[in-house]
Amino acid sequence: MERPTGQVLAGSKALIVGIANEHSIAYGCARAFRELGAELAITYLNDKAKPYVEPLAQELGASLLLPLDVSKPGELEAVFDAVRTTWGRLDVAVHSIAFAPKADLQGGLLNSSPEGFSVAMDISCHSFIRMARLAAPLMDDGGSLFAMSYLGASRVVPNYDLMGPVKAALEASCRYLAHELGPKRIRVHPVSPGPLKTRAASGLKDFDLLLNEAAERAPIGELVDIMDVGYTCAFLATPYARRMTGNTVFVDGGVSIIG
Repeated sequence: MERPTGQVLAGSKALIVGIANEHSIAYGCARAFRELGAELAITYLNDKAKPYVEPLAQELGASLLLPLDVSKPGELEAVFDAVRTTWGRLDVAVHSIAFAPKADLQGGLLNSSPEGFSVAMDISCHSFIRMARLAAPLMDDGGSLFAMSYLGASRVVPNYDLMGPVKAALEASCRYLAHELGPKRIRVHPVSPGPLKTRAASGLKDFDLLLNEAAERAPIGELVDIMDVGYTCAFLATPYARRMTGNTVFVDGGVSIIG
């Protein structure tokens, strides 16, 4: 695939949250933003994840590499304190994290526990709202916020179960944040990739069947990859998309248009 050329995001400061390894959607976003000239701040979940993320951050010349577990009080605030100290501002923030306990993720929505639902909603949805609240004061000249959704937010996808309502809440949150932050020239984009072989997706029951079905149904005839998602996000952060906000952007080869 021919790559975009030029440095239309030169000088931009982008925070990328959610890289676990080289297969992560967040890594595709980081690569795309870097190709277009942005400086990067990258987070890793914990000490166990750091050896997988640190080489990727070094490869991309990231200015910051910071620990972030959004379930731990103070860690998200510490990341933004470091961004403020180092850069003094922020142009882009990518939220590509989601979690649900395995028993709740694979046990069907009807049998999901209150605790599991709450954890999934907090980490997968409300942490994006908290991120937006911290990012907004650093976006004096406007900016772009990104959250990763999935088709299961708007349609029933077998075995997606608990995460369907959670992602629906995330997309609704993006719309309301887009309305609330629009006067500050901060645009909010829920991005909905097609199924990808990421570590997070591997926790879904019968995920290989989901991949195969998507490839068969896609009008383009093939699955998307992490760079397809990354380039879409990079485009949305440029002036070429300056009047776009709040609407879910599907990057799925057209699967979402098939009934």
